[in-house]
Amino acid sequence: MPREAASSDLSDRTIAPEDVVVSLRFSPPGRAPPFRLLHVPGAGLDGVDFDSLQPGCAVCNVFEHEIPIAEYVMLGMLEWQIRLADMRASFTPESWSDNYRSRVPHGELFGGTVAVIGFGRIGQAIATRARAFGMRILAMTGSGVDPSGLADLVLPPAGLPSLLAQSDFVVIACPLTEATRGLIDETALGHMKRSAVLINVGRAEVADEDALYRALADRVIAGAVLDVWYRYPARSDETVPPSRLPFLSLPNVYATPHSSAWTEALAHRRYSVIAENIRRLAANEPLLNLVRPAA
Repeated sequence: MPREAASSDLSDRTIAPEDVVVSLRFSPPGRAPPFRLLHVPGAGLDGVDFDSLQPGCAVCNVFEHEIPIAEYVMLGMLEWQIRLADMRASFTPESWSDNYRSRVPHGELFGGTVAVIGFGRIGQAIATRARAFGMRILAMTGSGVDPSGLADLVLPPAGLPSLLAQSDFVVIACPLTEATRGLIDETALGHMKRSAVLINVGRAEVADEDALYRALADRVIAGAVLDVWYRYPARSDETVPPSRLPFLSLPNVYATPHSSAWTEALAHRRYSVIAENIRRLAANEPLLNLVRPAA
């Protein structure tokens, strides 16, 4: 179906009661037609209007993205410390002698502290890899508890100022909810070290758009690695900027187009889960990653 089917009723007649709908977003203007399963091909559920779904419609999601996202976070931290791209760009046969004599020391991750806001699958995958680099791991969870035992220190949301003040890198890896929307605001950014870097692989709106831009432009924090954005095209022919503010013009921002998880292996892993759930649905077996059961 066309992309617009997720937010309009123009394609409702093509959905049958026994169907499975696969979509990252589903927010029709009224009551959705009856169908058996809405399968979200990602982890985030903020694009689904659950109230529009018929009671008999189950909802499932998929993960499988924690591996590439964790690798992306490590890349962002390594690039910030080592500046490999800058070294490569400045290294020519003509500049070699001068570059060698005037080498500038770069940083390293060993001994640094990374704070992970949200400690689910992605947060734990980041912690596993950061631990291998000799980093200290801080985590913020809703309960202040870490059953995985991967973090050196776990704090509830009330401990956010302390967590931010201790960290060299702060990674947003939590879902967008009413509790997390705008969590990283002007006050929170003010608690961060001036040398600290914010990495957002969760949802853009967890960081207040205006406050984050000002903090980066004014060097309240050293920089940011941003893979998620405040505006997305809703239609296949729509062109929109990623933000109403010029983040991409700031020299201390590494910006990527929501591609941290987008690897060649991801689609196979995710759609294998979806295929297995369709098989289970037909066989009346328990579904994987069930978010909302059918009534």
